[in-house]
Parts: sequence; structure tokens; C-alpha cells
Amino acid sequence: MKHLLDMIPYARLLGVRIEPTEAGWDLLLPFSDDIIGDVNLPAIHGGVIGSFLELTAMLHLIDESQTLERIAKPISFSIDYLRSAGPMDTRAHAQIFKLGKRIANVHVVAWQEEPEKPVAAGNGKFLL
Repeated sequence: MKHLLDMIPYARLLGVRIEPTEAGWDLLLPFSDDIIGDVNLPAIHGGVIGSFLELTAMLHLIDESQTLERIAKPISFSIDYLRSAGPMDTRAHAQIFKLGKRIANVHVVAWQEEPEKPVAAGNGKFLL
């Protein structure tokens, strides 16, 4: 999976990394001042959080299919911003709800200190 991240310029720019877990893997978005959207809070920019969620979903689909021949293309992706993402590392985990022949449905959750307190969640439909 690391070689996939290295092939995605935006993932390289953000410094996104893969963290092995008991259940598989999560993505880690390391904090940097460059991703701050609101300096008064401070809080990570919502666009960075949204793209991080979508990236997590797409990489999870690639990992599940074990091939680069069927790269998922987003049809729709909705994001629920649940709380402010403060100046710290953010993690995300994806779960595939349906993996059909042509369409996949994926749910992604991002959190900072505790997985039980997510900062954002996303639901995506992807064309395979």
C-alpha cells in the first residue's frame, strides 16, 4: 500500500502514511501548520479532511480488490463534519458496505484522539 501512496501527489504533499492495526490498516494524516483552515481555533481545513476521507475510501477499495486494473472512480461522496479537527494528527478507517461488480459503497470515519469521538465521516459510491 505504501507504493500506492507514493504514486498519489496529494497524499505525498500531505505526508499521509499507512498505520497497521489489528483490523488491517488505517491512514494517518500528520498535522502540519500548512493544513490549518481556521487559524483562530486552530482547525484543519475541511477540504483537507474531506479529501483525506475520500483517499482512505479509494485506497481501501484498491486494497480489497488486490489489483490496479479496477481503479475506483467516485460517483458521489458526502461528508459529515462532526466536530472541529484541532491541531493534531488525524486517522481514518474505511469499511466497505457493498462491493459489487460495478458499484461499491464505502463508509469512512476520521478521528483524532479517540475513535469514539470522530471529527468527520464520509459515505461514498464508487464506479469500479
